[in-house]
Amino acid sequence: MEERKHWQGHFYNLLGYVQCKLGCTQDAPRWFGLAQEAFRKIRKADEGPWLVVHYGNLAWLHHLLGDQGKSQDYLSKVDALMQKYPSPPQQELHAETYAEKAWTLMKFSRDKQLQAVDYFEKAIGMQRDMVEWNSSYVLAVVNGFKYHTTGLEDEILEKMRIAKEEDPDNLYLAAQYLKQRAKRGERIDKDEVRELGGRLLKDPVSSCNVMHELMWVYREHVSVDEAVNFAEEILKLNPDEFYLKRCAALFFKWVTCRDNCPDQRRVQRAIRLQEEAIDRYPDSSLANKIDLANIYAKKDQGQAKAEQMYQDLLKMDLEPADKQMLYHHYAVYLNFDRQDSKNSITYHMKAAEIPQKSFFRDESVRILEEIKDRNWNFMCKKIGRCLDNLPKLQH
Repeated sequence: MEERKHWQGHFYNLLGYVQCKLGCTQDAPRWFGLAQEAFRKIRKADEGPWLVVHYGNLAWLHHLLGDQGKSQDYLSKVDALMQKYPSPPQQELHAETYAEKAWTLMKFSRDKQLQAVDYFEKAIGMQRDMVEWNSSYVLAVVNGFKYHTTGLEDEILEKMRIAKEEDPDNLYLAAQYLKQRAKRGERIDKDEVRELGGRLLKDPVSSCNVMHELMWVYREHVSVDEAVNFAEEILKLNPDEFYLKRCAALFFKWVTCRDNCPDQRRVQRAIRLQEEAIDRYPDSSLANKIDLANIYAKKDQGQAKAEQMYQDLLKMDLEPADKQMLYHHYAVYLNFDRQDSKNSITYHMKAAEIPQKSFFRDESVRILEEIKDRNWNFMCKKIGRCLDNLPKLQH
């Protein structure tokens, strides 16, 4: 669920829209109904410009259902709202619509974070008193620095600090602020981490994202043991919240895969959580299955199982981006778990040669360049030819 109730109506609205796109028109009305109720409770009003997109979705739903009369009724409601709440001069959309578009892009389109930032800026420029818009704007900016290991620039961090003060109940913003300060090399007070952890324990369903970011700070700046205990406490208090289990699974995967001789009880716990995620969603993402293979690689007598899982994945008919991710992870696995540098290099080259801009391609290219620069591996000439012939990608 969402980290902030302010966006709950938009969240349900989007779920209804997705159901329509998937052809599940019988399920969509439930989500649209929940959206309207959430809007009423949050806005404390039955009508407002925030319903423009919602009524548009309902018009589309009834069109798909063949009820053109109801479809037209909702289109009329959209027109009435747009006349009653016109957008400011020279703006294409109302502030509420810009904010909803921005939130949707921020949550569900990783490659459109800059556009989300632009939409939030337009919404805030028209309506500056919406605290949650400013918080989400700052987080969208931060998303653009997701893979930066040295933290944010001073100006962005200061915006985070101000947004956190103005929106003190936003636990995700607070957790991100702690994480970004830590990445910049600041000393993080352990009690500050524990205090935020205590707040999350009281309201754990506020967001899986909060737990994900806070676990990073726990493990890096308190201790891995406390991080493990914190994850187990959240799971004990919320045994039926699957998304928290998924977050815990990612954490236990990290704990096991970073250690050459991991605690086998934690390895088994990581396997159980990961397998539960895959069993619940059999068509789940490729990343879940890669994670499980990497965990098995850390299990006593688990190497054969890990290798077989990777071989099964390599036989799949995948899109270029997924294939690139798989090649990169398999290359890392071959190097660290199998000590097979030759085949590891081969798969890093395979990942790099796929003309798809991604974090995984960048990492494989970086690793290949480091090996070539050290000039100690017998494959250096082959690596050099590979790097010289890589297709130029547009940024």
